[in-house]
Amino acid sequence: MGENKLPRHVAIIMDGNGRWAKKRLLPRVAGHNAGMKSMQEIVRRASDLGIEHLTVYAFSTENWKRTSEEVNGIFGLLVKYVASELAEICEKNVKISVLGDYEALPDAARNSIRKALDDTRDNTGMQFNIALNYGSRAEILRAANRIVSEYGADVEFTEEMLSRYLYTGEENGNIPDPDLIIRTSGEERLSNFLLWQCAYSEFAFTDTLWPDFSPEEFQKIVESFGTRERRFGGRLK
Repeated sequence: MGENKLPRHVAIIMDGNGRWAKKRLLPRVAGHNAGMKSMQEIVRRASDLGIEHLTVYAFSTENWKRTSEEVNGIFGLLVKYVASELAEICEKNVKISVLGDYEALPDAARNSIRKALDDTRDNTGMQFNIALNYGSRAEILRAANRIVSEYGADVEFTEEMLSRYLYTGEENGNIPDPDLIIRTSGEERLSNFLLWQCAYSEFAFTDTLWPDFSPEEFQKIVESFGTRERRFGGRLK
């Protein structure tokens, strides 16, 4: 596939872990564990394909409403992921960034994130953005409040200004808006994910539950992106 056909930025709403576990009469955390393995494989394939930015929706601000057992299980898997995968991530020259307020996470998860950020800070390959304790409405409000704090209440907002103060802005190297957003499990909604950034994104929905989402299906969707005509609000001539 030619490089000009690759989406620069692919974002994924990893959905279906709970249903995957329920179908197998397993606890929900077992679904998250299987989903983590899928994420590992997708990160490898995205890096191998030459995608510049991969963003995954790992834990939303709304996910705190789940049971403490499930929440603790998710953060335990995050610690496990960093411990088991960081060496390979560094070997592949992947840089990890976090979108969201990770300082609010439990100590072990927060410390793992800090290590991942520190150890990959100077890497120059694919940027792997993990949305943790992330909600797009909260992100936009945070950006607006930071602008008012810096420039005063009478500041005249612009799109460029607000974009700079989002998690995808200057603090994480000005990540480009996603070209392609993939959601697994058959649901067709954004669930408070990258609402500002997805204005001209292409969407791909698959019935596959996230733990069953393979690198081959991922690559097929990425390749299909190359056949789409993107208009960005204009008309094709």
